[in-house]
Amino acid sequence: MAVATPPYASDALAEGTVDAVVIGGGAAGLNGALILARSRRSVVVIDSGCPRNAPAEAVHGFIALDGTPPSEILRRGREQVRQYGGRVVFGEVVSAESAAPSADGDLRFTVTLADGRSITACRILVATGLTDVLPQVPGLAEHWGHSVVHCPYCHGWEVRDEPIGILATGPASIGHAFLFRQLTEDLTYFTHGTDLDEDSRARFAARGIRVIDTPVTEVVNDTDGALAGVRLADGQVVARRVVAVAAPMQARTQGLEGLGLPVQDLPNMGRGFASGMAGTTEVPGVWVAGNATDLVAQVGASAAAGALAGADINRMLATADTDAALQGIAEGSPKGATG
Repeated sequence: MAVATPPYASDALAEGTVDAVVIGGGAAGLNGALILARSRRSVVVIDSGCPRNAPAEAVHGFIALDGTPPSEILRRGREQVRQYGGRVVFGEVVSAESAAPSADGDLRFTVTLADGRSITACRILVATGLTDVLPQVPGLAEHWGHSVVHCPYCHGWEVRDEPIGILATGPASIGHAFLFRQLTEDLTYFTHGTDLDEDSRARFAARGIRVIDTPVTEVVNDTDGALAGVRLADGQVVARRVVAVAAPMQARTQGLEGLGLPVQDLPNMGRGFASGMAGTTEVPGVWVAGNATDLVAQVGASAAAGALAGADINRMLATADTDAALQGIAEGSPKGATG
């Protein structure tokens, strides 16, 4: 699922070489850019305008910003990056790859946008986020982020005491059910073709969780268009006001293939970029932060990861600046121009 946000004023794409390009304008990308801009680094954020949480009415579980609309958090984030000299460019990256190094041997990358524009950067922070892969059940996607939810911490309080259905997608849904049972006494688990062992069935029974093995064929709405239940393959309609789905998650990798970033499959969750401390990757000069590598990170954790990555990028750039200055002195150029 990817929902576009309303367009906003885009900065001009910087000319020449910038210290860092951040690919992705969500919490991780903007916080990484904020750290870099405050360190007097030239930084450009490329934002496709399709944040994962766009359908949600508010962000929850983020101290001091609980209940704030996602669009408002991003608007403030863009403003704050800009006030320190960073740029935020509305665009879609179609390629990112290594380029010829600078005169002093430092890393360089070329990032190209869908409209043909390109920019050269010393370092890259990938913060593209992820996509939730929803089951192909008619009517499910239209309620995503409202009556169809995935995270008990992001949405749980808002759906407490409602009749909730768990639409199983695999083993992860079993643990999902116990978390949502904390929020309601009226919980039904739809196995939807997945396996449910006898031990889990006994544990569900102990907690009063109803199990239905008949496959779900569609989501049913009431006359006002609100979610009213699910229809089963036998025609029965089970009344529900909320459906929770532990949907597989896939990092957004489109356009980044040229960087050669390693990816990893995370059991029962999905697929994301592999990363180490502070978002480092096996590709020198490239960092990754947020949901692109940590599939279960909420907004606060993603923002924190972006900050760590931004600080590490600045640290490595400081080392490169010093190396270039020493090389310049050795070559008889006191200014140590980096080229």
